[in-house]
Amino acid sequence: MSEGYLTTHVLDTAKGCPAADLEITLYRLEGEARAELARMRTNADGRTDSPILPKGQMKTGVYELVFQAGAYLDASGAPKEEPRFLDEVPIRFGISDGAAHYHVPLLISPFGMSTYRGS
Repeated sequence: MSEGYLTTHVLDTAKGCPAADLEITLYRLEGEARAELARMRTNADGRTDSPILPKGQMKTGVYELVFQAGAYLDASGAPKEEPRFLDEVPIRFGISDGAAHYHVPLLISPFGMSTYRGS
């Protein structure tokens, strides 16, 4: 059984604070198929309350996190736009070591985003 797990963290860089109550969906990709594995919301610290992919469920392969940034920005009072510059933010990444901890954070603002493999 795999001991690796996946976490995420979302920070609102325009406000300088965690992005609370942002919906995130995790998918596993196999060829053209995309299977939903988890759907969670961030807490007040911009993190999910538990790993988005817990120990025992990690496998090597290609995954995608989809962050509902537009809905978060609308709810957070960011100036309205139609359509939003950033709405759904997908981050596709590979897991090559099913026994490792992967952390995929998102830094978001109404007009930009970035990510990296954290620790």
